[in-house]
Amino acid sequence: METGGTAPAGSSRGLRLDPFGLPVRFPASDAGADGQIRQIELDRDRVVLRRQVRGMRMAVGIPVAAFRGVALRLAPSEGERPAAVTVTLDHPDRALSVPLFVDNEADDIGAIWKAWGRVLGLPLLVVDGDGALREPFGRIGRVAVAKPSPRRRRRTAIRRRRPSILLRRKPGRRSVAAIVHRGEREIIARN
Repeated sequence: METGGTAPAGSSRGLRLDPFGLPVRFPASDAGADGQIRQIELDRDRVVLRRQVRGMRMAVGIPVAAFRGVALRLAPSEGERPAAVTVTLDHPDRALSVPLFVDNEADDIGAIWKAWGRVLGLPLLVVDGDGALREPFGRIGRVAVAKPSPRRRRRTAIRRRRPSILLRRKPGRRSVAAIVHRGEREIIARN
């Protein structure tokens, strides 16, 4: 499936890929490649970068787990190009990073950024003032960590379904020793 890619001349639309429409194949700019362009195939578990350098074709397959995370950046304005917000699949080798979303308007950038992180199973990253990447939210492995919120049952949606008396009830206790009668005949009352 071919989608996204470099916008035609005069178009104000940036690169917008759908995280829920994988696999996807799209062209992206590459300063080191012939024609300044490369083809990217993106799937949930792998990325294939295809480009041609000095007439030699190459394809690089990278597992998604090799990427650091989904990074949110602000690209400064250059010449006639205005400043843009970008979401990239960030790799330690900058040449292997993959753009996922590039646009001048960032109305729903937070939702797009989180959706890509959730679909690919990678951490969310932001760029600090000094250019270093960091995680804005705490994590242990792949589980997000946050301060636990206090549990208040008074204003919850299920308040009306569960009686509050259940909160005050204490569990029953077994007697110290159950009385067992062995060797006796059982008496059954019948009418």
